[in-house]
Amino acid sequence: MQQIKIFKRLENELEALEKSVNEWLAAHPVQVIQIFGNIAPPGPKAPQASMISRSTHDPSDVLLIVVYEKA
Repeated sequence: MQQIKIFKRLENELEALEKSVNEWLAAHPVQVIQIFGNIAPPGPKAPQASMISRSTHDPSDVLLIVVYEKA
């Protein structure tokens, strides 16, 4: 039976997202069927955000979904 695992981070935390997915895969004996993802459209910059930031928007959410079957 196919199941899913959902991972979510901010776009400025991609290395942490990658690490989370890889650690989960290493810890669970699963057969990966598919991995896909999406990034939310950028929203307006929060008014309390620092002017030092070069970005014109707050970081967007990144969603990764792993479709798998238990081994």
